[in-house]
Amino acid sequence: MRSRRAIAPGAMLLASLLGASGRADALDLNGAWVSDADNCPKVFARNGSQLGFTEMSDAYGGGFIINGDQIAGKFARCRIKARKDNGPYVNLIAACATDIMLSSVQFNLKELDSNSLVRLFPGMEDMEIRYHRCLAK
Repeated sequence: MRSRRAIAPGAMLLASLLGASGRADALDLNGAWVSDADNCPKVFARNGSQLGFTEMSDAYGGGFIINGDQIAGKFARCRIKARKDNGPYVNLIAACATDIMLSSVQFNLKELDSNSLVRLFPGMEDMEIRYHRCLAK
């Protein structure tokens, strides 16, 4: 009986993650992302085991960190409320907060490869931002 209680929450979490993504091979978004991979050490810094932003990160194009359903920027934090995967495309709806406001934000992403993606802006076909995953060193 005790082992069932221990397994049940893990099984529910796995089922919800697979169900939320829509497919088992969904794009892994976890990690630190920047617009220029050469700027990873200028944008992100480790404080023990915690990854954060350098003091001047915004001068180097900024970036964001995704950990599970959390998205962190230097000045905003978001929680992913919905995710839909469609081939190389991922559509996210996130509830975001800054020091002065709350908002719902839609992120339309396209996977280029396992460590590169593009943020698309529907209705503005020529606008996109490329991001590269910073690999741990």
